[in-house]
Amino acid sequence: MGSAPTPGSAERKARVEQLRRAERARERRNRILTLAASVVVVAGLVVGGVVLIDTQSGSRASAASGPKGSAGGPAASASGSKASGRSSKDVGHFVTGKDGVRIWTGTLTRNHVTTSVSYPMRPPVGGDHNPVWLDCNGDVYTEPVRDENAVHSLEHGAVWVTYSGKASKADVSALAAKVKRTPYTLMSPYENQASPIVLTAWGHQLSVQSADDPGVDKFLSTYVQGEQTPEPGAPCTGGTMK
Repeated sequence: MGSAPTPGSAERKARVEQLRRAERARERRNRILTLAASVVVVAGLVVGGVVLIDTQSGSRASAASGPKGSAGGPAASASGSKASGRSSKDVGHFVTGKDGVRIWTGTLTRNHVTTSVSYPMRPPVGGDHNPVWLDCNGDVYTEPVRDENAVHSLEHGAVWVTYSGKASKADVSALAAKVKRTPYTLMSPYENQASPIVLTAWGHQLSVQSADDPGVDKFLSTYVQGEQTPEPGAPCTGGTMK
């Protein structure tokens, strides 16, 4: 006959069974935690993949809708590129007042550029221009000057008097004398203009046939450092002489 289990043996068995149940419970918890962690990782990968795809799609869409073939980067608010320099994007037109002064209706941009600018009017009444202004303290130039430097002078409140080969020598001499005694003015020959004589201020222009036209003096008195000036009081000396 077998011997009956001792009280100590029964207690050990119960203790071992308790430990086994605890171990099985711990294993179940570990499996649950592992499964949960796997779900989180997979979800994160899925979300990350969706974001990456969306970002790449957005980049492709932006590239497709952006400017093509522009070596100089996106167009400025103010000016785009062309083969020989920059082109003004000041879309607008002239409106002529009762006094004969033409006013440009477009927004004239004022960026400093070091390239040439293709202006929508000749002579230009404003727009992007060279960082250095043309001396305009009653300066008379006998040779053509760069538009980009002269436009900077207009920004400072100068009036630019230009004349073509159709202007008489007497008119050229009379205009030169008037300019020399008028600060914030400059004068130069300009062949590509519709009238023999043109007076230009920022955003404003007057065409006349002769130097004794009463509009000449009126234009000078109104627009030399006039209300149209973007930078009133800016210097007309210390720039460039050509």
